[in-house]
Amino acid sequence: MNPCHEYLNHLTRRQFFSGAGLALGGVGLNWIAPSLRGAGLGQDALNARVHPPQAGFPHFPAKAKRIIYLHMNGGPSQLDTFDYKPGLQERFDQDLPASIRQGQRITTMTSGQTRFPVAPSIFKFAQHGQSGAWVSELLPQTAKLVDDMAIIRSVSTNAINHDPACTFLMTGSEIPGRASIGSWLSYGLGSENNDLPSFVVLTPKFSPKVAAQALFTRMWSSGPLPTKHNGVALRAQGDPVLFLENPQGVDAGTRRAMLDSLGKFNQLSLDRYGDPETLTRIAQYEMAFRMQTSVPELTDFSNESPATLDLYGAKVKESGSFAASCLLARRMIERNVRVVQILHRGWDQHGTLPEHLKIQCMDTDQGCFGLLTDLKQRGLLDDTLVVWAGEFGRTVYSQGALTRTNYGRDHHPRCFSVWVAGGGIKGGVVHGETDDYSYNVVKDGVSLHDLNATLLHCLGIDHSRFTFKSQGLDMRLSGVEPAQIVKAILA
Repeated sequence: MNPCHEYLNHLTRRQFFSGAGLALGGVGLNWIAPSLRGAGLGQDALNARVHPPQAGFPHFPAKAKRIIYLHMNGGPSQLDTFDYKPGLQERFDQDLPASIRQGQRITTMTSGQTRFPVAPSIFKFAQHGQSGAWVSELLPQTAKLVDDMAIIRSVSTNAINHDPACTFLMTGSEIPGRASIGSWLSYGLGSENNDLPSFVVLTPKFSPKVAAQALFTRMWSSGPLPTKHNGVALRAQGDPVLFLENPQGVDAGTRRAMLDSLGKFNQLSLDRYGDPETLTRIAQYEMAFRMQTSVPELTDFSNESPATLDLYGAKVKESGSFAASCLLARRMIERNVRVVQILHRGWDQHGTLPEHLKIQCMDTDQGCFGLLTDLKQRGLLDDTLVVWAGEFGRTVYSQGALTRTNYGRDHHPRCFSVWVAGGGIKGGVVHGETDDYSYNVVKDGVSLHDLNATLLHCLGIDHSRFTFKSQGLDMRLSGVEPAQIVKAILA
């Protein structure tokens, strides 16, 4: 039996009338279209947005219209970046007290250790800006912008291993198959750009010296949402999109005629079977055609001024670098792409942390500075949200051998640091506190559900009302447990 036919045969009366309104509206629009054209409104008046928002979105006036999510994949050490613990110097190589660990489960990478020796950071910290925020010497450029950002030092997660932790960070659930934050925003808010995807993913290259976890497409997947809200991943090197150019001998007019004919066949399939994925297929073919012009123009930095390029540093001229990805993100934001996600790998320092973490920070620090400064100079930071986060933090105790100059750190879900800047965020804020070991949150804890609820709030969305029914559940990004908006960081 054809499942689509079975679905239509079992369509309930309530389901029919709930969807009939839209269908009749479409019939009515087609009926009056000739008269609209005759009235001089033209084709543009009839062309709907490629990425329209859901009805009623945003729920209230938004401070931010777009978001750039900088994901440091692997889990940056909060102890060596934003969570300053000078008292640990006196506890070097002492065993982590059982009263601090509190029986917490740890990974198999350190569960076999006979000791858990305290490893203070070897890096110097200093206070910056009017806020006096403490930042490590590893991030000298980011430190210049602390008065533009809110640093949250008390974020926690449920997961202790990379894959479920990354999935939780991006989808609000450790269970694969849920929609990512970018897909939720594409679905709810749509995009004002008809020539680029509403949700774009960049995966810049990283140093071959560092260890890196695999990236899974579920981090930008639409899950149960319509698949047209999947993130579109641009390649870090070579052509951003493979096979974007027409084959030799095929001009734009021929391609347009072919897609029009293909669209008619797809429409026949939609009319016959009612499969909503056919709509995605039609939309994606059309978007691919538009991207043939928009993507080459987007990725051409030749019109950027030397002063702008200097903001991002010398690596901005290296194709696929983190700095180049940040500049590309700004160019997409200018073009009203709704969500840009940059996933930078290599932040998993189980050993040789002082050397490898320094490499990672040097690779990204200037790019982050350039991105925020560039957005601010162009007036785009006022309505663009920028998030910097890993999937969890690192342990205060050393994994493996500990010396004064070398150590490693295991995964630590109980506390880590995240910074947020831009639309709706109060700059110069340091929120939350951890204990003397940066092991437990002692004040103003922020769960990942709280963080996502806050980001949605800045974008004009009430997280409790933003749901999608799937598998009998009203799924939402902020989970089913109560989530609180972090009001202390809001402007």
